[in-house]
This record gives sequence, C-alpha cells and structure tokens, in this order.
Amino acid sequence: MYRSKFGLGRLKERRWQAYGVAGVAVVVVGAGLGIASAGETVPTVNCPQVAVNVAVPAQQRADVQKNLELLNTQIDEANQRLRSTVGQGGPDFVNNAILGPLKDKRFATINRIETAIGRNAPKPDLNAEARSPCTLNKNGGTPQKQRTTVATTAATAKASTPAAPKSPAATTSAAPAPTTQAPAPAQPGAKSPAGSPVAVNGRLSVCGVHLCNQSGTAIQLRGMSSHGLQFFPNCVNANSLAALRNDWKADFVRLSMYVQEGGLASDPTGFTAKVNGLVDDATALGLYVVVDFHILTPGDPNFNLGLAKTFFANVTAKHAGNTNVLYEIANEPNGVRWTAIKSYADQVIPVIRKSAPESVVLVGTRGFSSLGLTDGSDEKEILADPIDFKNVMYTFHFYAASHGADRRAVVARAATELPLFVTEFGSQTFTGDGTNDFASTTAWLDLLKANKISYGMWSFSDGHESNSVFKQGTCAGTTFAGPGVLTPAGRYLRSRILTGVGNPN
Repeated sequence: MYRSKFGLGRLKERRWQAYGVAGVAVVVVGAGLGIASAGETVPTVNCPQVAVNVAVPAQQRADVQKNLELLNTQIDEANQRLRSTVGQGGPDFVNNAILGPLKDKRFATINRIETAIGRNAPKPDLNAEARSPCTLNKNGGTPQKQRTTVATTAATAKASTPAAPKSPAATTSAAPAPTTQAPAPAQPGAKSPAGSPVAVNGRLSVCGVHLCNQSGTAIQLRGMSSHGLQFFPNCVNANSLAALRNDWKADFVRLSMYVQEGGLASDPTGFTAKVNGLVDDATALGLYVVVDFHILTPGDPNFNLGLAKTFFANVTAKHAGNTNVLYEIANEPNGVRWTAIKSYADQVIPVIRKSAPESVVLVGTRGFSSLGLTDGSDEKEILADPIDFKNVMYTFHFYAASHGADRRAVVARAATELPLFVTEFGSQTFTGDGTNDFASTTAWLDLLKANKISYGMWSFSDGHESNSVFKQGTCAGTTFAGPGVLTPAGRYLRSRILTGVGNPN
C-alpha cells in the first residue's frame, strides 16, 4: 500500500474490500459451519451436477472435458482443505475459506464451458448461478463426482441430462426479458454489426498523439472497465455487453484480468480461456476490447514477465484476425522506475507483435499510471526515453474526488506530446468509494474530450462501493439496460456518453 499526497493507496484497499464481499456470497447450510473438532466426522462437500445438455462441437470437446474434470479437481481440493483444517476457524470459516472460493471457481469453470461450446454452436445456458454453490455433507462420506462424459449428439445429451435445479430467481417470478439481444459469438473474420463502433471505425492506429480510425481520423473511445474478473465473474457477459453497446452507445470494454489476488496466476488456463471468451462476446457486438494484464501487487511488472509473455502469446494467437483488440500490458506499475517499466514493455510487445503486428498497445506509467506524478515525477521521463515501437499509447488513471486541477494541468500539457489513454478513472476518491464528485469528473471528461483522449470508467460491476455502476444484485439477472439498474455513477456516465452531459439522477 503506497502513500501519496492524497493518503493511503486506493487500489489495493479497494480491491481487497471487493474480494471480501465476493468471498462471503455463498449458500449457508445450517448453523455453525466451523470445521469439525478433532475426533468428529470431517464433512465433505456436496456439489450439484453440471448438465451439459447440448451436443458439444468436435473442436471444443477436449476443452469442455478438461473443464468438467476441473470441477472434480476443485471438489477434491475443497475436501482436502476440510481435512487439513480440522479444529481451525470460527463458525464462518468453512463459508469464507472453502465454500465461498469453491463457488467462485465453479462459476468461472461453468462459464468457460458455456463459452467454449458457444465458439462453434449456440452458447448454452448451463444454469451456472444455481450449479455453482455447494453444500456440506456433515456425515462425511465419498462425495458425488461430476460426470465428465461429453455428449457428441443431441440425443446423447438429452438422455444424459439430470433434472436441473431452479435458480433462485426462477423460484419466485420470471426474470424480465433482456432489453437488448446478445448475438451469437462472431467467427474469425466475421464482419462487425452495421453501425457498431468497430464497423464505423475499423482497425485503429496511433497517429501522432491521437488514437485514429482506419481513415486516419483522430477519435475518442468511451467505455467501461470491468472489475477483477475473478471478483465479479457474472457482470461481464453477452447481455451486459449488449446493453453497453446498444443502451449506453459505448465503444469499448476493458477486461481487467488480475494476475495475483486469485486471478490469472491461480489458474492460467482457465482465466485465459475466460478472457478469450469475453473477447469473442464483445467482437460479436462490434465493440472494441482492451485486454488488461492487471498487475497491482507486486507493482514491478517484471515479476510477472514470464506469465505475461505466455498470456499475450495465447490471446493474440486466438484473436490474430481481429481488428478490435487493444492490449494493456501492465495496469498500474508502482514502486519501480520508468526504466524497469520500459524494459518490461520492450520484452512483452514483441510477443504481441508476432500475432497482432498492427494492434495498439497500452503501456502503464509510473506511480499507479499517474505519469509518475504520485512519485514526484511527470511525463518528461517518458519523453526522454519513450517506448520504441509504433502504435503505442501511455495510460493515465485518475479519481476525480482526489485528483483535481493540478493533475489536469499536467495531462493537458502531456497530451500535446504523448499519446494518452485513460483506461481507468472514477468519480470518487482514490479508495474507489465515498462521495461522487461529479463536478470534478465533468472537468476531467471535458479535458479528455477536448484532447480526444479515450477513457473507461471503473467499474462495470454491482459491488457495494460507489464506483460500481450497477446496483447490487443486478449481475445475478439478465437486465442491464436502462437507468433503473444503475447507481449514480452509472447513470452519470451513461448520460455523459449518450448526451454529452453527465446526469446522475
């Protein structure tokens, strides 16, 4: 956690708060779910079957089977954790330390199965919300295993499908129909929907200090950044992205793939597949995508150099034919000098260029992407030693209630010499929470508009903090369009993109 002129570091505090919220959203089974005392029967987890009730395309069978097997691995790990922690923890230990993380892992895995099938067939609904939570068998015993047979025909799929439990929403009243229709995932080389941002602007490039469209005209992209994909796994999907494009008229989504804190490093294969699937969803809608390698703690990007190379090699190879993907290689470097960031960029960018030679690459700047301002520096250190690759932009982040006119003055100056992209900002303080300062936010967005600097707001989530644009509980449903599901921050930015005037009411 760093200190600046504004106090304690906002980002680490903010993300760990969100992790705590995600960890307790589990099914509670009876009272007193602490670990059994020594000598008592050790419980085992009881997880519902995930019914893959569709024929799996040949291209995806291995991927689907691998993820079905992963569900069993997750069950085994949870049971091992139950055995190894006998006698530890209080009444909420199992919920917080075992059942909660297991639910999140299962949700992500089921989503990956859906996405894999959807690449070459209609994307199925495997009822991830109801199939993710597991309960405890307090009498112990051998847990039921997930069936891993992959159906190859519709008849086989139907015959092997167990009765599916209803989701919590289905037990009360039918969920409202989504107001925007999400299309099937786009196939490689498919054209973007007419009138969509990608159809209008095509392949992007950096011309001078601006982001330019296929005609060489300077443009400004406006959009949203997700929260950590592991913290809010059900907030970015085909329906929410359709609302972002059709209802907000936004241009892009930033996919924040945390590396640590339960993110990519904990399951490189699974989380890479999740990012690839979401890129497919956005591509089908004609949205641009910023793939964000979200380093934060530790702040030296070189700590994750090997993983970054592997991740970007995979993602760029998968989307080599795309014209809509931008790559952000280091979210918020901190505790390191510009020379260390540049060294990292010099090694990662060639990996990206191998499969995506014309893509735009976004490079994080020193001091939590503050152009070095948090560390007492400024843009001059970048100008003195710039990244020596074409189509590179530099990122800047701000939180309007903490960062005001002094930083705006530096950005206005830097924008005349450096291509900048604001991949993350908030209308709150650096903590990501607290009172929204919409007057300062408006001043910032007016500056960015005047200089054609693209921006994405943090965060496309339904957490309890004021930076979340959706009201709590929204992401459990299918309705994401309209101001009724939005917080004041969400209503402000939607209004700003639609009308040019931010209205939080």
